Order: sequence, then structure tokens, then C-alpha cells
Amino acid sequence: MKNGIIEEATAYIRMLFQGNSDGHDFDHTMRVYHTAMEIADSEPNCNRQVTALAALLHDADDYKLFETKNNANARAFLETQHVDAATAEQICMAINSVSFSKNRDRCHALLEGKIVQDADRLDAIGAIGIARTFAYGGKHGRTLDSSIEHFHEKLLLLKDMMHTEKAKELAESRHAFMEKFLQEWENEQMNRR
Repeated sequence: MKNGIIEEATAYIRMLFQGNSDGHDFDHTMRVYHTAMEIADSEPNCNRQVTALAALLHDADDYKLFETKNNANARAFLETQHVDAATAEQICMAINSVSFSKNRDRCHALLEGKIVQDADRLDAIGAIGIARTFAYGGKHGRTLDSSIEHFHEKLLLLKDMMHTEKAKELAESRHAFMEKFLQEWENEQMNRR
């Protein structure tokens, strides 16, 4: 894998998410990238370049952030890097497999997509997932109680939706931490009634 393209993608993502503070930001992208590469280390059949670039570009066209079509931001970057059409298509297929709302019950055949989806979902749970939930909720006018509902609607489901063995392993402690947090939330809520 060419390191130069990873550095270029990192710079592109830093520019794209400048000023974003709702949990879908540069730091989130870098955590997903590093987690995806950790998972990739346990999956010898994956294409590491496709995995790396899909992880770095996975939110470049997220509908919550951008009004683009057909992975326009990701494709524009890949074209500047002269990534061949077949590889660019694989990267975009992997990106398109990440979204929870669009892919909740679908399992994509592309291993690289599964890896990036697992990495993104891992960043939605545990301590960081809790912080991201409230950051997103605050930016979008959610009450604390409606942010708590998000745990039950999505976050507590993610542990059992992991594809790779490494992600399943990583999800266990993060899920347990969220359960402890929610129990403490309930305890503190009971005390104010």
C-alpha cells in the first residue's frame, strides 16, 4: 500500500471535516481508520488499501453532513490520486456498506466493507460512543432523554451485529461499559424523582 495516498487522504479528511463537532469529525474518522487496520491485521484475505481508503473516506459523503450523490467527495479524491476505476469502485462499495440506517439488516459480501462497518460501529459504542451520542444530540437539539433513547434504538444492538471475530472481541467491553453507564443513569434518575 502506498503511504503517500494515506497521508493525502488524511489531509483531505482533515480539510473536509474542519469545524465539525457533532461526533462525525476528523478524530472519529481516524479512530475508524486505526480500528479498521487493527481488524484488517486479523483478516489476511482483505485488501488493506481498499480497507484503509474506505475507512478514511467513509463519512466523506455522509448524508447527515453533505448533500452529495454517488460518493462524489470520495470519488473526487480518488481521481486526484489516480486510483484505478476498479479499485475506486471497491472502495465506494465498502463505504456504502457502512451506514447503520441504510444497511441495518444487510450483510455485504465485500470483506473490506464488513471491516470498515465493524470499525465504525465500534466507534459508536463504549465511552467514545457515549460522548459522540451526546455531542451529536446537543448539536441537533436532542434532549438528554432522547439521546438515551438512541442507546436502545441502535447502540445496544451493535455488539451482536459485528462481522469479524476481532470486532466481536472488541465490542464486548465497550458494550458492557454502556450497560454500566445506563444503569448509573437510571440510578441517578431514580434519585431525583
